[in-house]
Amino acid sequence: MEAAAGVSSLVLDEDEDLELFSKDTTLTDADSLSSTMVMSPSSMINQYKFEEEPDVKDLFITVDDPESHITAIETFITYRVATKTSRGEFDSSEYEVRRRYQDFIWLKSRLEEAHPTLIIPPLPEKFIMKGVIERFNDEFIETRRKALHTFLNRIADHPTLSFNEDFKIFLTAQAWELTSHKKQGPSLLSRMGQTVRAVASSVRGVKNRPEEFVAKNEYVETFSEKINALDKISRRIYKEEKDFLFKEYFEGMKEYGPIHTLWSASEEDLASSLKGIAGCIDKCCKAIEQLMAGLSENLLPVIHEYILYSEMLMSVLKRRDQIQADLDFKVEALSSKKTDKKPFQEEIGMLEDKVECANNALKSDWDRWKQNMQSDLKSAFTNMAEININYYEECLATWESLLSSQANNLHLEEDPEDKL
Repeated sequence: MEAAAGVSSLVLDEDEDLELFSKDTTLTDADSLSSTMVMSPSSMINQYKFEEEPDVKDLFITVDDPESHITAIETFITYRVATKTSRGEFDSSEYEVRRRYQDFIWLKSRLEEAHPTLIIPPLPEKFIMKGVIERFNDEFIETRRKALHTFLNRIADHPTLSFNEDFKIFLTAQAWELTSHKKQGPSLLSRMGQTVRAVASSVRGVKNRPEEFVAKNEYVETFSEKINALDKISRRIYKEEKDFLFKEYFEGMKEYGPIHTLWSASEEDLASSLKGIAGCIDKCCKAIEQLMAGLSENLLPVIHEYILYSEMLMSVLKRRDQIQADLDFKVEALSSKKTDKKPFQEEIGMLEDKVECANNALKSDWDRWKQNMQSDLKSAFTNMAEININYYEECLATWESLLSSQANNLHLEEDPEDKL
C-alpha cells in the first residue's frame, strides 16, 4: 500500500532522505573553523586524553519502529530514537523522539562543522535511482534502520562527539523544536560562501604537509583500494553463493525432502529411513538460510561501512590541509609585506594555534578509529569463519545422526535372528 500510494509522490525531501552511506566532502571555510575550534577545558580533555579515561558507558540509544508517512507532496519514513542516559547535562534519564533521514543528515553536517578534524561516523549513502519503489520495501527500511542505529551509537561512544550540543538536541527535542533549532544554523548563502572560500583555499594546496600526515594520506589511499576490492569480491561471492544455493541447490532440496515424506506412506519397511532423510534435508535447508543471512548481516555491512569511513578520512585530511593552507598563505603574504606586519603576525599566531589544535584532534581520533577498525574487521572475519563452520558442522551432524539411527535400527532387526 505504501509503495503504491507513493509512486507519484516520491519527491524532493525523500530524494535527500534516502541512502545507504553519505559521501559529502564539503569543506568548512577557515573563518568558521576558527570559531568551532575554540573549546572548553573539559572538551579538550575529552578530545585529547580520552584513552586515559575509564570506559564507562552512560548513553544508550536505540533506533527502531520505522513508520511511513504519506502526504500530498511526499512519502517518507520516520524512526523512533529512544535514549537512556545517566548524564547530568540531560534533564531526564529517558527520551523518545521520531526522526526522519534528513534529520540524521543535518546532525552529521553539524558535527562536521563543529569538529572538522574528527572522524564522524558515516551515514547510509544516497540512493542513486530516484523514484524507485523498492526503496520503501521492508528490506531497505530495515537495512537503513540498522545503519542509523550504528551511526548514533558510534557517536554516543565517542568521547568528544557524544558531548556535542546538537547531538543532545537531536536526541531530546521534539520535532517542532528541532525544526526551530535547524533554522538557527548558517543560511544557504552563507554556506555557499563558505564552500567557495574552502575551494579557493584547497586550490592553493599545502606546501609543507608534515610527514605523519603524508603517511596518513598514503595509508588512506591504500586502505580505500583494499577495502573496496574486498567489498567487491565479497559481494560477488555472496551473489554467486546465493544464486547457486538458493536458486538451484536450495530450491531443489525444498522439493526433494517432501518427496521422501510422501514416499514413506507407501513403503512401510522404508518409512523410517525415508522420513529420516526428509528431516535431514529440511534441517540442511534451514542451515543454508542461516549461512546466507549470517554473511549478509555480519560481514557485508561491516566492510561497506569502512568503505564509507575511508571516504570520510579523505575528507577529514582535506579539511586539515585546508587549515594549513590558510596558514601557509598568510606566511607568504607576511614575507611580501613591507609595512605594518603586526596584524599579519597576530593572525598567523592564531592560525598556528588552529593548525596545532586540528592536528592533535585528528591524531587522537585517528588512533581511536584505527583500533575500532581493526577490532570490527577481525570480529567480522571471525564471525564469517564461525558461520561457515557452523553450517558444515550442522549438516554433518544431521546426516551422521541419520546414519547412527539407521545402524541402530538395523542392529535391532538382526538381533532376533542372531538369537535363533
